Amino acid sequence: MTRPSALPLALLLALTLAGAGCDDLEAELAPVTAAERLPAGAGTNTLLLGSNAFTPPLEGLTAEEELAFYSGNSFFSQAWVAAPASTDARDGLGPLFNARSCGACHAFDGRGRPPLEADEPLLGLLLRLSLPGAADDEAPLPDPVYGGQLQPFALPGVAPEATVRVERDVVTGSYDDGTPYTLERPRYLLEAPGYGALPDDLEVSPRVAPQVIGMGLLEAIPEAAIVARADADDADGDGISGRVQRVRDPRTGALALGRFGWKGDAPSLEAQSAGAFHGDMGLTTSLAPGPECTDPQTDCAASPSGGDPEVSDAILGRVVTYLQLLAVPVRTRWNDVEVRRGKRLFTRLGCASCHVPEARTADDAASPALSGQRIFPYTDLLLHDMGPDLADGRPVFRASGQEWKTPPLWGIGRIPAVNKHDRLLHDGRARGVAEAILWHGGEAEGARDAFKALSADERAALIAFVGSL
Repeated sequence: MTRPSALPLALLLALTLAGAGCDDLEAELAPVTAAERLPAGAGTNTLLLGSNAFTPPLEGLTAEEELAFYSGNSFFSQAWVAAPASTDARDGLGPLFNARSCGACHAFDGRGRPPLEADEPLLGLLLRLSLPGAADDEAPLPDPVYGGQLQPFALPGVAPEATVRVERDVVTGSYDDGTPYTLERPRYLLEAPGYGALPDDLEVSPRVAPQVIGMGLLEAIPEAAIVARADADDADGDGISGRVQRVRDPRTGALALGRFGWKGDAPSLEAQSAGAFHGDMGLTTSLAPGPECTDPQTDCAASPSGGDPEVSDAILGRVVTYLQLLAVPVRTRWNDVEVRRGKRLFTRLGCASCHVPEARTADDAASPALSGQRIFPYTDLLLHDMGPDLADGRPVFRASGQEWKTPPLWGIGRIPAVNKHDRLLHDGRARGVAEAILWHGGEAEGARDAFKALSADERAALIAFVGSL
């Protein structure tokens, strides 16, 4: 006797329990293709899952690419130290910093989270700083004393910039069926400033470290394909007005498409990596050569350097290669009845208008493993107005204080296994998918309200779909 496949068995069970006809059930299920099981195309990680689901390289790399990948992994994962040190290739940390390694915030290449206890150190989340008045199409204005990013840690003999305490206000609400929910709105309090009082008009924006999987594939999407999705004036009248971010490329000085960062702050993985070395660890590169210390931070400026630059172009290039070649894990439950029902709801509610399921990479990407791939990142890489509840009030180039770049959803269901938490959104305020949706406003207000109007079973199906990505 032949054993039936999983899908017919699940369908039979669903029909038996619900008493529904086949046509009624199929009307609720989104069509799927086998390609959706492999979100990164041919390079999808199908071998190493669980807590290491985000760590493998794309499948199908050459031996030379694998060597460069694992070399880049060592510089991404291992701690940098203060200069001077015998580990000449890894010294120059600080003097002010947020973390000692990239992997300290992106543990297992995954997502950081905000502090959950009052005395917990700030790790996996940072605070961007700026002053009002930046010109359009230009970077935010750094504070003349505290710079563009708060650094709560310092080497011996140097004062940290401040300590951060997080308080949370409880927000209550209910779904349309009467089921109650609570949300937590965070407030970030900067205490014990090390270099004088903080200005009253300081703009502060919390940013949690996102998972770094599939970034090379996102970089390989042709710019024309991203620009084609933009609808700044909502010409089609669907309420969605995605806008292209343009930021200054540190390599060329010209404006370029912003792909990375919560507001599309960086145009390339090279720029993103150099910015993180500089801001997060106080390490200079050829793209960010100046010291992180401001003029009033004299002890910081007097600290020994780890070289000029402290991160060579060769090391920076290896880290970039590592990020380009990180894989995305295979999907699970992609063909389940509940997941397919959730996918139908995801589209019907309008979620797929911004979290666009599918893209194709260029045929001439940085590696053959990145080229010509059909991928499923669930992002349009555009800026969207998310409403006042998620606003940080801090413009970045073309992004207003209410706009955020659509984050990719691939791998989101594996964050609890990789990082032991389910904190989502740019500041990690949401405890899971449902809360993340409930915080949506602005262009996503209609989708949020439609989610609130679903039945409990429908909400569970939509959440199951997102968790399957």
